[in-house]
Order: sequence, then structure tokens, then C-alpha cells
Amino acid sequence: MANLKEIRNRISSVGSTMQITSAMKMVSAAKLKKAQDAITAMRPYSDKLTELLQSLSSTLEGDSGSRFAENREVKKVLIVAISSNRGLAGAFNSNIVKESKNLAQTTYAGKEVHFLTVGKKANDLLKKTNTVIQNENSVFDELTFENVERIAEEVMQLFLDGEYDQIDLLYNKFKNAATQIVTREQFLPIVPLKEQFENVESPKNIDYIFEPSKEEIVKQLIPKALKTQFFKGIRDSVASEHGARMTAMHKATDNAKDLKNQLTLTYNKARQAAITNEILEIVGGAEALNN
Repeated sequence: MANLKEIRNRISSVGSTMQITSAMKMVSAAKLKKAQDAITAMRPYSDKLTELLQSLSSTLEGDSGSRFAENREVKKVLIVAISSNRGLAGAFNSNIVKESKNLAQTTYAGKEVHFLTVGKKANDLLKKTNTVIQNENSVFDELTFENVERIAEEVMQLFLDGEYDQIDLLYNKFKNAATQIVTREQFLPIVPLKEQFENVESPKNIDYIFEPSKEEIVKQLIPKALKTQFFKGIRDSVASEHGARMTAMHKATDNAKDLKNQLTLTYNKARQAAITNEILEIVGGAEALNN
């Protein structure tokens, strides 16, 4: 059994760790509220814009707008893996890396798969065994639509230039503070609306009135919708990160508290045993002197 000094040092160490994890939990909780409000407000707009885009782009043929909906034989795939720059968030980052490798080895087996990482953690793990063409971790320093727009434009240009035949987004979708869902979305080519509802009842076709022409509207709408979809994925990931870190730090704080209680109990037992031994030695010495 460890001596009393060692147990006291462990209790002090666990107490310090518990203060750190508790502080990190409160910081993540404060950041989560802001990130949750942002993605909750943005998601309906992004989903409706994407639905409108898919409905219109599927009816266009041979114009510049339909270039983003061009289906080619899939030989090269780019997966945009969105993680975070920091750890201590449970399985948040490892789930993205695990799913990325799974996609490369099973879903896209036999195809050339490259990665573009948004976040330091995914880049550090994926570059060891896979091809990472670019890493964007500075976007989290100042998360604005303008900074994300630049990355989205580069990804869209890679598709238009024929560098990749399909581009997917992989990120943690925010459900609540305790639940994050690893989500894969096909970014390019644009999936026609009818394919989205192939297993369920398809929504009714809506006859839109266009002013100016449909082609001109869609030409402007497609890039905006794609950039918004990209921004939504990163926003979802940020909210999920804070939720995962808050949950992880809450569990860490509870575990530290339990460990501290166990160490305190062990310390008290050892201290009681030491005192009892000292009393026995004193009594034994006094009896020896009397005899």
C-alpha cells in the first residue's frame, strides 16, 4: 500500500485535474449555446436552399449551371473531413477519422481517394496512411462565411477542372449536447431531388415563375447554395465539438470526483492504521518497561 504522503499527492493531483475539467466544461457549455443557436437558425435556410437547387438543376441541360450536376464515371474521389483543432472531446475526432478510412477502404474500394481536411486532428491522423492534398485549420480561428467561402470555391473548382469525379462532405451533425451523428453528404455532383426521395414518397413538383430566366437564376444560385452547404457542415461540426467536449469534461469531472473520494477513503484507512500501530507500539513499550 502507498504511504500517506503518496496518497496525499495523488489526492491533490486529482483535485487539480477536477478543477481543470470542470472549468473546461463550463467554457464549452457557454460556447455551445452560441454555436447551437447559429446552426439551429441556419439549418432550415440551408436545407430549403439545397432542396430548391436540386429541384431546379435537375431540369437544366447543357448550360453552365448544370456543370455542377454532371455525373461522370467515378474514378477519383475527394472526401472533405471536418474535425477540430483541439482534442479532449471524447470520440468526436476519432469517429471522423474512422469513418474516413472506412469510406476509403469499403465504399470507394478500388478508386483513388484523397482527403481535404478541415481541422488539425483529422489531418494529423489521416496523413499517416492516406493522401491529404490540403489542410485548412486556420478557418476555426475566425469562423466566417467569407473564410469558408474561399475553401468551398477551391473545392468546387477541383470538380469543374475534372480533378475529382465526386466530392463528399464528412462531419459530425449536431443533434444535442450528448449526441453527434457522423454524416456523409454528397457535395458534388449535385444529387437530383428525385434521387433524394427514391425510397419515400416524392414531393409534388412545384411550378416556379422565374424572373429573370431560370438559367440565369440557377447560375447564381448553385454556387451560393454549395457554399452555404459547406458552411453549414462546418457550423454543425463546431456545435458538435462543443457538445462533445462538454459531455466528455462532465464525465471526466465525475470520474475525478469518484477517484478523489476513493483516495480519501484509502488515506483515512491508512492514517487510522498508522495511528493504531503507533498506539500499540507505545502500549507495548510501556508494558516492557513495567516488566
